[in-house]
Amino acid sequence: MKINPMIAADFYKTAHKFQYPENTQFVYSNFTPRSSRLATKLDSTFDEKIVFFGLQGFIKWFLIDSFNSEFFAKPKSEVVDEYHRHMKNALGGLDVSHVEALHDLGYLPIKIKALPEGSLVNIKVPVLTITNTHQDFYWLPNYLESVMSSELWKPSTTATTAYQYRKLLEKYAESTGADKEFILWQGHDFSFRGLSGIHDSSASGAGHLLSFLGTDTIPAIDYLENYYFGKETFVGGSVPASEHSVMCIAGQEDEIGTIKRLISEVHPTGVVSVVSDSWDYWKVITEYAAQLKDVIESRQVNELGLAKVVFRPDSGDPADIICGTNRYFTGSGTPQEKGSIECLWDIFGGTINSQGYKVLNPRVGLIYGDSITLSRAENILQRLKEKGFASSNVVFGIGSFTYQYQTRDSFGFAMKATYGVVDGVSREIFKNPKTDSGTKKSARGLLRVEKENDEFVLYDQQTPEQEELGELKTVFKNGLFTDCTTLENIRKTLHG
Repeated sequence: MKINPMIAADFYKTAHKFQYPENTQFVYSNFTPRSSRLATKLDSTFDEKIVFFGLQGFIKWFLIDSFNSEFFAKPKSEVVDEYHRHMKNALGGLDVSHVEALHDLGYLPIKIKALPEGSLVNIKVPVLTITNTHQDFYWLPNYLESVMSSELWKPSTTATTAYQYRKLLEKYAESTGADKEFILWQGHDFSFRGLSGIHDSSASGAGHLLSFLGTDTIPAIDYLENYYFGKETFVGGSVPASEHSVMCIAGQEDEIGTIKRLISEVHPTGVVSVVSDSWDYWKVITEYAAQLKDVIESRQVNELGLAKVVFRPDSGDPADIICGTNRYFTGSGTPQEKGSIECLWDIFGGTINSQGYKVLNPRVGLIYGDSITLSRAENILQRLKEKGFASSNVVFGIGSFTYQYQTRDSFGFAMKATYGVVDGVSREIFKNPKTDSGTKKSARGLLRVEKENDEFVLYDQQTPEQEELGELKTVFKNGLFTDCTTLENIRKTLHG
């Protein structure tokens, strides 16, 4: 979307330039996750830290590309008249000389300092600070709050949620002897269609790819290649998969024929996923799977040594479909009582790993992607463990039921000013509403963040000299990137 970046703001921001005290020179603000009270989280994986991610993408796309192409490179009269038209229609008109002055300056006079992307940052610790570098543009840092907040909270929130899935899968892989390398593909992004457009799905999907390689969100790969040097490493990938239109258009009468054609003619090698609940899922997972056993086991491996048919149920209670309603026992009962994994084990068998857990024949697998949440994933993994199956027997399709059921308030992200200079005099700014629970209480003055015993610690009321120290490093100044990172570095920072 092409937009005059000066219009990417809440209307109330446009008048603040005139509301600051006379002779205001500098405003210094921070962006901080203030609370996890409303976050989707698991006690077993969440340690009151968020994954910081998305700033570099925002800076490159908006602060550099959008400002340069849609503001500074365009005639001043065009962008200022457009701004003035919006102000006149909504607010009765405002002085626009400050917008003209910014265009004349030719660059964004702001400085952003930030923690390294991929960092696990403690709640109530700022991930970035922003201030103006030219005293005539004191109004600019907080003018950018609306767009910065809207673009930054989601990638970090998704990255934090994906990281919790990763930690959950690592926990159960450890306890059931599962292949830990498979974890990178065990959480698969299914969220594209349920998010708020291409840009949202790109940035959010990129957050998922900090912890996993499996994704169906192609724009997320472009996002990381374009903004995080993703072409220098493997970003993510997927496998061929059917959908209900493919399964249903050929007719219910020969569903088994459709499956056979897909796995032996259309995709005779490698991994292929087949949606299996168009009509009678349990018939597919038992009768059809048994009839197709020889076809499945005779498929040729690809260059990666893979030849797996993955069955995909897409309705019902996820835990019962995967694990069965008979929670603690194996070896008898109806398919519904046994669950999908045990049904596949009965037909295709597998191996017993070094810790005594069952691992399915590598020619078959299961993926479930309908309404998966962290708590449901944990329940499924625990029930599989109780039945003697390794965690690697299932792949989770993590969709919008996880990644769209989030808001800015999930981790309480907020951008607030804590310091300013008026007529040469420094002023520490803070808020502490009596009507609040304490969540909205802000830090004071200039800020410094240090890393102590693997924890990020905030120090406020700092001197200018102290503020220059610590873990917050300048990444953007006066329209230019000063410190770029890469997807590979972010993954290393997050996962060690």
